Amino acid sequence: MKTHRIIPILQAGVGLSAMSYGVMFTVLDDFRDRYGISETKLGLLVAAGFFTSFLSQILIAPLADHGYARRLVTLGFSFEAIGAFAMAFGTSFEILLGARVLMGFGAGMALPAIRRIVILSDRENMGRNLGRVLSVEVAGFAMGPVLSALTADTFGIATPFVIVGCSMLAAGLISCTLQIEETAQEDRADEHLAFDLLKVPALAGAVVIGLALFIMIGTFDVVWTLVMKDLGSSTWMANLGITLFALPLIVLGPIGGKLTHRIGPFVAASTGLLLGSVCMLLYGNLPIAWMLLSVGIMHGIIDGLTVTGTGMAVGLVAPPARLASAQGLLGGLQTLAGGIAASVAGFTYETFGRRTTYAVTAFVMVALVAAGYLLARKSFRIKDTDDMNEEFHGAV
Repeated sequence: MKTHRIIPILQAGVGLSAMSYGVMFTVLDDFRDRYGISETKLGLLVAAGFFTSFLSQILIAPLADHGYARRLVTLGFSFEAIGAFAMAFGTSFEILLGARVLMGFGAGMALPAIRRIVILSDRENMGRNLGRVLSVEVAGFAMGPVLSALTADTFGIATPFVIVGCSMLAAGLISCTLQIEETAQEDRADEHLAFDLLKVPALAGAVVIGLALFIMIGTFDVVWTLVMKDLGSSTWMANLGITLFALPLIVLGPIGGKLTHRIGPFVAASTGLLLGSVCMLLYGNLPIAWMLLSVGIMHGIIDGLTVTGTGMAVGLVAPPARLASAQGLLGGLQTLAGGIAASVAGFTYETFGRRTTYAVTAFVMVALVAAGYLLARKSFRIKDTDDMNEEFHGAV
């Protein structure tokens, strides 16, 4: 199958995967009210997917570099489909937890393999294609609540999960027919886990910079609605802020990918995150809700233009035979960082307040970007594979 067909099919699968998470977030209150599941257990449901995705990306995703890329995509989509069906008909915490674990494992094994395939299928347009993956992922998540709103009240809360599950199952069946170029036997690395890749300074720098992104995301997701409510805004305004933040990521993803390719992924990611740290400081100090909303729109535009930088940087500096391992390492550590940041932000906001929470986050973001620059400084301005030196090929 030609590249121009493979990439859109995989991107559609990423969107469906994200949609399943979007659906779940909209029915948590139904799980509480109908099935008597406490808020604490609901929190465990949400957290379980993040941590199992982390484990999957670290332990399972590297198999994509050993000739199993297509099978990981197929299995990942299939696990997510089974998880969605279990989420649809489960009525107890144990069943729903198992469903969430399956969904997390499925997403964690499929996404790094997809990124590997997308990067290798069209290296000249890597930035644009990774940007489209981001756009589809964000759009899928945003469509989850829409699907729930259109179907759950009329046909029951199982309906959106069944729709997503059937779609994921179809995506899994289609993916197993794709003609994907796997890593040749003689080029496969002996290592399975990806932590040794951190010996490459440029790759370690890209990962550290990527952690700053999820420190920001973890804090933003937990604190945003609390801040807006404490400032006296209505629920619709808080929800509108999330939507307006996501829209630029959907629209600008491919454009930002091209821009990142033009100016270099390290430069793009670092610039975007430093500007993002300024936005975080503003969130902590502006006195009126609509001011935060305005900053949120600007912040979304900045992220839409630069957020593909770390993924592209890892794609450039990782050994070609270990692209999925590198992407899994990045994604797994980012997911872990986001979960930790979310936990810390909730505690910090409750204990010390809004200003301190955002100030600490901004400081950590700047520190991580600076550390990433120091690690990758010899390669900070690379733009494509032609700029890479022997450091990338000989360090691992």
